[in-house]
Amino acid sequence: MSDLVIFGLFFAAVAIGWILGQRQRNSADASGQYFTGGKRKPHQLVIPPTDSFAEALAVDDGSTQSRIAMGVQMRRRGEVDGAVRIHQDLAMRTSLPTDEAAQVRLELARDFISAGLLDRAEELLLQLVEEFPGQREAARRHLLEVYEIERDWRRAIDVATDLLPRKLQPGRRTPAIPTGRNQRAALLLAHYCCELAEEQRLAGQLEVARKLLLSALSRDKQCVRASILLGQVEYDDGRYRHAVQALRRVRIQDSAYLPETIELLRKCYAALGEPAVLRDYLAECLAACPTAALVAAVADDMVQAEGRDAAGVFLAAQLQDYPSLPGLSQLIGLQLGASDANSREDLAVLQNLTQRLVAARPTYRCGHCGFAGKHLHWNCPGCRHWGSIKAIEGPGGP
Repeated sequence: MSDLVIFGLFFAAVAIGWILGQRQRNSADASGQYFTGGKRKPHQLVIPPTDSFAEALAVDDGSTQSRIAMGVQMRRRGEVDGAVRIHQDLAMRTSLPTDEAAQVRLELARDFISAGLLDRAEELLLQLVEEFPGQREAARRHLLEVYEIERDWRRAIDVATDLLPRKLQPGRRTPAIPTGRNQRAALLLAHYCCELAEEQRLAGQLEVARKLLLSALSRDKQCVRASILLGQVEYDDGRYRHAVQALRRVRIQDSAYLPETIELLRKCYAALGEPAVLRDYLAECLAACPTAALVAAVADDMVQAEGRDAAGVFLAAQLQDYPSLPGLSQLIGLQLGASDANSREDLAVLQNLTQRLVAARPTYRCGHCGFAGKHLHWNCPGCRHWGSIKAIEGPGGP
């Protein structure tokens, strides 16, 4: 058995142990979440699990705040009908102080969102924006939730723009740099523009899509998604150098997303007849911010430029510093074509093993909630955060 096969089996065994350890740790972390909770506000009533609206009322002390809290607890347990009944009953009271009346309506809107009654939620939230300044920002943020579910990106853009102070509004000559909550609103705006731009691109409206993406970058200069999409729009429009310019901006914005640009860059440089420029760029990126995905991309280009043997030597050396299962599988594939019959059979078994390991594990993970999957989602399916998912780096990563 060749040294490569022995090394590969050892590497695969280590990778299996590492992956199983990660799963066990994640499982333990998830279990712990059932026994620890966030800090409760003083008015939040701790309600034991009950199966009926009547039983919940039995622990009520009669105060507005306790009833609001009761409805919130019921909603969190999935008893949305009970939550709606409690909050609707409170909303009908004309004697409530303004701040409590606004709070009740906000919670009722949240109940409607949980129940999927988005039109009723929107109506309440718009009323809060107009009539209750103290809940205006919270109402707008829940309106964004409604419009995200409905994929109504134009309205989402309007509401997110209203969340920004005037000095950060579009059209200012020297807009300030957003921070804190404003930074979050700017990030949302950029992603909403990207969503709308993607719809326009698929509809063939490239100029409209281009303007939306430039608008996204004006709101959030670090929006990697806007640069990648702009590169696609420029490529679709035959403006290959503009596409390259947009895609190479990603290295400055967030180098973790560099692998997402490689395939389109390869097409652009092929159309320009400049494959050597791409090789130089990838080598430069690898030296500045080395990752397993970049190693694999450089090796792919070396196969075309210098042959399989040179690519294999390069990849074997790089795997010592940046080990990855996909990289090992790539190396085995390069060795298969240059091996004798006996070694080829062993290598084929090893490649099948590594490919199955790669297929069984996620490629991307959310930095906010830990959601993992095989595809890059700009809006995390787990926690609904935008721009929080990146490629997994490490022995099992891409």
